[in-house]
Amino acid sequence: MWVFNVTGMAEAHQAVGFQFTVTPDGIDLHLSREVLKHIYLSGVTSWIKRAIRFKNGILTGVYPASPSSWLIAVIAIMSTMYARIDPSLGMIDTIKRTLPVSDYMTVQTQTVLSAILFATGLWLSLILMLRYILKALLSYHAWIFESHGKMSFCTKLWLSLVKMFSGRRPLLYSFQASLPRLPVPSVDDTITRYLESVRPLLDDEQYNQMEVVANDFKRDEAPKLQKYLILKSWWATNYVSDWWEEYIYLRGRSPIMVNSNFYAMDLLYVIPTHRQAARAGNVVHAMLQYRRKLERGEHAPLRALGVVPMCSYQMERMFNTTRIPGIETDFVQHLSDRKHLVVYHKGRFFKVWLYYGGRHLWPSELETQFQRILDDTTEPQPGELKLAALTAGNRVPWARARLKYFSQGVNKASLEAIETSAFFLTLDDEEHGYDPDKLRSLDLYAKSVLHGKCYDRWFDKSFTLIAYKNGKLGVNAEHSWADAPIVGHMWEYVLATDCFHLGYTEEGHCKGDINKGLPPTAKLQWDIPLECQEVIEDSYMVAKEIADDVDFHGCLFDEFGKGLIKKSRTSPDAFIQLALQLAQFRDKGEFCLTYEASMTRMFREGRTETVRSCTIESTAFVRAMEDKNTKSAQRLDLFRKAADKHQNMYRLAMTGSGIDRHLFCLYIMSKYLNIDSPFLKQVLSEPWRLSTSQTPQQQLNMVDINKFPRYVGAGGGFGPVADDGYGVSYIIVGENLITFHISSKFSSPETDSYRFGQNIRQAMLDIRALFDQNDKKEM
Repeated sequence: MWVFNVTGMAEAHQAVGFQFTVTPDGIDLHLSREVLKHIYLSGVTSWIKRAIRFKNGILTGVYPASPSSWLIAVIAIMSTMYARIDPSLGMIDTIKRTLPVSDYMTVQTQTVLSAILFATGLWLSLILMLRYILKALLSYHAWIFESHGKMSFCTKLWLSLVKMFSGRRPLLYSFQASLPRLPVPSVDDTITRYLESVRPLLDDEQYNQMEVVANDFKRDEAPKLQKYLILKSWWATNYVSDWWEEYIYLRGRSPIMVNSNFYAMDLLYVIPTHRQAARAGNVVHAMLQYRRKLERGEHAPLRALGVVPMCSYQMERMFNTTRIPGIETDFVQHLSDRKHLVVYHKGRFFKVWLYYGGRHLWPSELETQFQRILDDTTEPQPGELKLAALTAGNRVPWARARLKYFSQGVNKASLEAIETSAFFLTLDDEEHGYDPDKLRSLDLYAKSVLHGKCYDRWFDKSFTLIAYKNGKLGVNAEHSWADAPIVGHMWEYVLATDCFHLGYTEEGHCKGDINKGLPPTAKLQWDIPLECQEVIEDSYMVAKEIADDVDFHGCLFDEFGKGLIKKSRTSPDAFIQLALQLAQFRDKGEFCLTYEASMTRMFREGRTETVRSCTIESTAFVRAMEDKNTKSAQRLDLFRKAADKHQNMYRLAMTGSGIDRHLFCLYIMSKYLNIDSPFLKQVLSEPWRLSTSQTPQQQLNMVDINKFPRYVGAGGGFGPVADDGYGVSYIIVGENLITFHISSKFSSPETDSYRFGQNIRQAMLDIRALFDQNDKKEM
């Protein structure tokens, strides 16, 4: 007699899934009811999920109409027929004649079917017409150039029409087919704006030389390149985005840690619980809720003015996504419905299932699983401790190691578990967060989220969630699949859900019962040879050199904020950008090419555009501020001119009339056509010594900051773009706080992040003083 046991989920229940005994009388089969129950529930959940996706897919596919409007159209056509009126002008009879005649299809049936087919065709035509009307309306951008608080009659009429044609209760992807394509600017406009942007950075001789090179390009190479680019814009959904992802991100062979990845911080002042496993449990559950709504398309689309929709394309790859290394180029692998995540703790990797009995694990169940990992005292396997350093080093050694050492056996299975996981979680063994009583606490917190120990984040995952020992959190995000506002949208939802919807017990644990029958976490197995361990160590040393060189400073500016700036009738972003120009000049004694990221998501599959913040007007203002003989009234007048200029440039960038993405695409096209362009080479090689970005706040409005002033985010940041420059990310929090995240390199004798932070603070105060002096004079 032979007895065979096959165990699965029931292992957690100390029972076998099924057992069969072979005897002379036959096979005696015993099934576990518990396992069958879980299989049944899992299947039901899967079918419910498919049904909801199918339903939402139909709702999105027919938007701005609705499925019920099809029934109305059919009833209307049928009613006119019974009234002996033919609204089809003979088309129904034509359809009727093409239908086959049979015993099963009477004349009356043919008539009804012909009417239904005509009504369906009419309904689909109306949907297309509504979409084209909406697309035409969304191509109108004059509203964005109007002064704040002043809306023309034309814009009011346009807004009313957009609301009317936008339908009711749109889903996340409802507007995708109605979004206009990103237009290709004219070469003349781009060259003119480019020359204007570099004028304050060049002396007369340099500018004259650049003008000659630019005009030669406009006359010789540009016409052919522009024709091909326009052709691409007709064929591709977005003429920039695919090349931007490929050539700016995926083809880069240098480390993505610090150089490409960015980070987001936790709430600035609040830690809801100091229990590491509990905080991770709540947040992971909130992420699963967000993912479920994302997969079903149930999030509301973001809309400017509450009306104009933003493209949601980037959100599709937020979960279940990994950047896979290659020899010449990487690629982004996106899967659907991954049911596990991988957790890293003290050099070990664990696989944790996110579903049980066909449902998401509850926060208390996730806390139990994470606590088991924290309590595990096993040592890392040889080569396992710093394995993730492969994702932090140069791309080619990682790609080769992946092919050589991780293409078979346990290494392949374990790597697949990581790369196919929903996301990556690090249970960090350090404590971090902002503490006003500790020197440089925000600086160290930022460096930890940005690069950690160089081997305790999987930098290739779409994002790594980091849960610190004291309950603080952070997110490290890979950049190729999406931009910071996309991650910010998810992070805002998760933090609000964690604090205001899920909550914790008085002891700091997750709410809910503890399920002791959960399947155990699985420790990933590795067989890493010494040769591979040497590659891992080499990648770690490369990454560590980069990380150790990052000079970071977090600056909390709370002297005033958005509220006071708006009272002076100035854009907060323009105010801050001019303060950055003043700080830069005081820091280095010269101006530099400045990058500010702007979004182009009013267009389909739009990502970003560059605003060149160093302008003729901004440099004139800065020089006036540094000239003691210039009166405050003159300085204020120059400030307003510079702010207006900046606002106009930002609006041009948002509406598809920027400079840099057009020149970038012309450069890529020149490479495809083997056309040598000295002008494009020079433009693309210019260093951005001041790279800036504003982190969006309250995209979802889930938390009333006025009611809960301590529940504010700390924002996020990125590494320095140039070896001798600064990276500055800032977030405008509520009415009275602006947080600056400043990065540079210790190896550069020209930069000092703390010094630059102090220069920013003083520049902000000096500009405010202009308005204070002006107010006193008016009184």
